[in-house]
Amino acid sequence: MRKKQEILEIMEIFNQINPNPQCELNYTNAYTLLVAVMLSAQTTDKGVNKATEELFKVADTPQKMLELGEGKLISYIRTIGLFNNKAKNIISMSKDLIERFNGEVPSDRESLVTLAGVGRKTANVVLNVWYKQPALAVDTHVLRISHRLDFSQGKTPFAVEEDLLKVLPEKYIINANHWLVLFGRYICKAQSPQCDECPIYTYCRSKDKKQIS
Repeated sequence: MRKKQEILEIMEIFNQINPNPQCELNYTNAYTLLVAVMLSAQTTDKGVNKATEELFKVADTPQKMLELGEGKLISYIRTIGLFNNKAKNIISMSKDLIERFNGEVPSDRESLVTLAGVGRKTANVVLNVWYKQPALAVDTHVLRISHRLDFSQGKTPFAVEEDLLKVLPEKYIINANHWLVLFGRYICKAQSPQCDECPIYTYCRSKDKKQIS
């Protein structure tokens, strides 16, 4: 694992470039954010946003989602991978919110992960993006970039999350997920890393690092 000081230096570079990174999913409240994150599994944010543009006009609360029903929900999200299972979970999650949380999205991880279809990563995104808590969601981008930059060699998202939480101060944790996701999505791409555009090129030790003049 890379030395803590180097990790902090890299995070500070990200902070200087983008001090206020934003989630690229579209949402209007805590509930629509939760739905969008649930839909985003194994799907691009762009694809989710396209589907939810019309969906959220008619179902932006748990009650409205239940009134819409699973069948009609599927008609809105059919372009998204695993849409049948996701629709089932969203309907069940909406029932959970109404029956157990008065229709409100909880602001703690322990409650969030009891909702149908909500795992630790989804809960962490909601806590971080909506409730502004220092939670770190480890998706495929964060996992890959953390391995590539030797922030962690943890084999699971939780192991990587634990490693990062040990070294990052709260001021970086709050934005670390966004920085790493955006970096992995637009610069350090899995198939074709844009080394000539990389702001942390000098820190990279990867074998496939391109030589630039």
